[in-house]
Order: sequence, then structure tokens, then C-alpha cells
Amino acid sequence: RARDGRIVAVRAAAEDLLEARCASAVALARAAFHLGNRHVAVEVGRDEAGDWLRIQADHVLEGMLVGLGARVSALRAPFEPEAGAYAPGHQHPGDGSGARIHLMAGQ
Repeated sequence: RARDGRIVAVRAAAEDLLEARCASAVALARAAFHLGNRHVAVEVGRDEAGDWLRIQADHVLEGMLVGLGARVSALRAPFEPEAGAYAPGHQHPGDGSGARIHLMAGQ
């Protein structure tokens, strides 16, 4: 809310993403591990069809995920990746990571 009473809403813009789904929790964890091992920003989520991982579109990573057995589909959606365990309340604006910083454990 601004001083003059106006309310401003901020919405994430849609981006080109890849969504990976796997046949099992172990397969999804394996996919997440390999993405994390490459320091890729990943959004983790769930909907009525099950659990998924989303990353910014990248044909090399798409090939890796398919090779790991994931079903990969392209979509346009807002991207809100995990901030990571070592980012409990600060961020580095303009670093290009796109990572949203979550406050951890009420900090």
C-alpha cells in the first residue's frame, strides 16, 4: 500500500519453462539431484496430476531429464524457484539467478 492509499499488485511474468514429471518419487528426486548438481534454479510443485519440477527452458537440460526417464513438457508460466538452504532471508538483486528468497524458520 502506497502512502497515498493506492494498492500495488506485483505479478510474476510468464516465462518459457520446462516441466518434468516422473513415474516415482525416487525418479523425481534423482532428477532434482542432477539439476541441483548443475546449480539450476528449480521450482518444486504439485497439482492434481502429481509432483513436478520446473526449470527455465534449456534444450541440454531437457535432454538430460528425458535421459533420466522424466516426462518433459514445455509451458509458459510464472517461475518461482526455490531459494536454497543457504539463503535464509537475503538476496543479491541483479545476480541473474531469478531465485526468490524465502524466509526460513520464521527469520
